[in-house]
Amino acid sequence: MALRQRKPRPASRPSINELEDDQSALEFKEAVFVEDGIDGCPEDDDSVGSVNESEELEASVNQYISQDSGQYTSQVNGNAIDGINGNSVDESKVKELPSYQLPPSPFTPIAILLLIAATFIPIGILALRASRSVVEIKLRYDDDCIPPAYKGQEIQFIQGPENKTCVKNMTVPKFMKAPVFVYYELHNFFQNHKRYVRSRSDAQLIDPKNENKIGSCGDDDFSKSDVVPVVPCGLIAWSLFNDTYVFARNNKSIEVNKTGISWKSDRDKFSSNVFSKHFQEGKTIGGGKLDPIKSLRDQENLIVWMRTAPFSTFRKLYGKIEEDLNAGDSIEVTLENNYNTYSFSGKKKLVLSTTSWLGGKNDFMGIAYLTVGGLCFILALAFTVFNLLKPRKLGDPSYLSWNKSPSGH
Repeated sequence: MALRQRKPRPASRPSINELEDDQSALEFKEAVFVEDGIDGCPEDDDSVGSVNESEELEASVNQYISQDSGQYTSQVNGNAIDGINGNSVDESKVKELPSYQLPPSPFTPIAILLLIAATFIPIGILALRASRSVVEIKLRYDDDCIPPAYKGQEIQFIQGPENKTCVKNMTVPKFMKAPVFVYYELHNFFQNHKRYVRSRSDAQLIDPKNENKIGSCGDDDFSKSDVVPVVPCGLIAWSLFNDTYVFARNNKSIEVNKTGISWKSDRDKFSSNVFSKHFQEGKTIGGGKLDPIKSLRDQENLIVWMRTAPFSTFRKLYGKIEEDLNAGDSIEVTLENNYNTYSFSGKKKLVLSTTSWLGGKNDFMGIAYLTVGGLCFILALAFTVFNLLKPRKLGDPSYLSWNKSPSGH
């Protein structure tokens, strides 16, 4: 291999920013060769150097240059060199923070699984007991409240002028402590449809000066009545639920409180100075009507309805019965079957329910916690048996990298 004369070493080690052109990079590589004891370097174009010598050159350069961070660090005569400015670093000032890593063993996942099981199973039992303590009565009335003469012609009946009054009876299975919540439940009603959700004007509800802001309400049938803005506009308000319920026990009326049934955050979206105007006066009548004398903020049945549900089956609060219902009581319900669910094959149910510290009746949370906790317990038991039958010898933890001294011994 032909050698050329060694060039003098640069006075100071160049920084990365100084290695921008090819000539500076070449001089830096040659300086590295000189410093590491290599007496020569291959010729640029006509050298007969081998591949190994070229790789040795690259390895030596990479000792100083880190491709990830753009910095390089060298070790010269036992002193650390900062690759950016070439200053020496006092290794006595470099601190190593103490750390601890849990040595893996077969009992580690077993302990974790048992901990999850011990946490989830009690929570699941408490949640399931809370759900089972809720007393709930359901009554489906959409089919029963259709006269025999209109069987098969439900849409014609619900849209006609016939009397929609229907009387049903409900029996209280267990003692129901006040307050007893009255819900209506709808099936196959998609309040989460994109067009339905967007068909409202929040600006119109919060300020009477914005009654003409109906651009987001969509179709004119729901936003204008004879070229006059409808307040509130949109499909949500237009489809307001309008079935009514009257309760009696032993021929004595049971009062239903319809105040305080909406969320405060929802009420804040309605102004006490906004009143309904020209509502349900268009060509197509949707659901219920509103009291033009009362402000929209005071009509909580509208506020509850306009909080759209995320699923096609949902409940909404109708009111509260603020007296206890005893086991065996017969509750007479006089209801008005006004709301049209027959056009979309929907269902209507009346629900009376108490609550617990966890809310209404819902077994899903308790069952989910019990399922996860039981599965973790079974896995922990299986791992324990497998480890006892076929134990695996562990290695010496002193050979782990974090247990070694800095010198490597």
